[in-house]
Amino acid sequence: MSKPVLDIVIIGAGPIGLACGIEAEKASLSYEIIDKGCLVNSLYNYPRNMTFFSTSDKLEIGGVPFISHNPKPTRSEALEYYRRAASSWNLKTRLYEKIESVKNEGDIFLISSQKQTYKAKNLIIATGFYDLPYLLGVPGEDLPKVKHYYDEPHLYFNMHVAVVGAANSAVDAALEVFRKGAKSVSMIIREGEINSRVKYWVRPDINNRIKEGSIKAYFESKITKIDRYVIDISTPQGNVTLQNDFVLAMTGYQPDFSFLESVGINIGKDEFKNPEYDTKTMESNVKGVYLVGVICGGLKTNEWFIENSRIHSEIAVKNIVENKI
Repeated sequence: MSKPVLDIVIIGAGPIGLACGIEAEKASLSYEIIDKGCLVNSLYNYPRNMTFFSTSDKLEIGGVPFISHNPKPTRSEALEYYRRAASSWNLKTRLYEKIESVKNEGDIFLISSQKQTYKAKNLIIATGFYDLPYLLGVPGEDLPKVKHYYDEPHLYFNMHVAVVGAANSAVDAALEVFRKGAKSVSMIIREGEINSRVKYWVRPDINNRIKEGSIKAYFESKITKIDRYVIDISTPQGNVTLQNDFVLAMTGYQPDFSFLESVGINIGKDEFKNPEYDTKTMESNVKGVYLVGVICGGLKTNEWFIENSRIHSEIAVKNIVENKI
């Protein structure tokens, strides 16, 4: 017996992917939401003590109230909220199921995962960018002590820790492991100063810790090799070897451009590599394939957030409904 053809397959079970599922439910469309990880997998990988910049009402989807006990919601509150939103709408999710290929056969997409193949008239890609970190590209990066996601400070008590990067995630990690008892904290920074986009109330803190020597910063520097107990770094003053137990590579993340290109989506040639889509419909250059959420910004990862891209779900599903009629 052949599988039924769905109206939509949604790739990505983050907040915007879930919002698309909610819009599909409202429109009585058949759909599946598929993700290679857990529900809101990117949020799950945020630091355990993270607090959102936004207030809880700006993170709401589907009319489900998000009540926080704090002025700004925490990671754990957000995880609870999106579980509740998915349950309230009885969303059809397929988790821990990685998409391996997408083929276009006439008016139907064949979306093959590790488990099965889905047929759909439309495809919505809501994969974000947080699952693909920028690699350092140096020997030893595959050692267990190298982490591209910061979790919590307890692991680094009484340890020599190197933090790579100078943006918000790197600064937050460096300050927290320093205050929670790391034996030493060093920052290896490619630029000549702390990133200008670091939160205004945190920037003086990190600069003062660097100035007093509590955190050692190596500016205009980079790691050249990682060994089990040391790292080698190149600095303007010459090569330096540091005692080291953990490397927190907070070097940022990027969309999976190779997957987008495999679907046939055009990628911009400029520095931001924006994927091609119509802002009025969210449809890409491939008919029936829609882009929603932060992935729309390409490498300009500070352009779209949950709060300002929630509307993408309404726009995309509305266009699908109009085309269906």
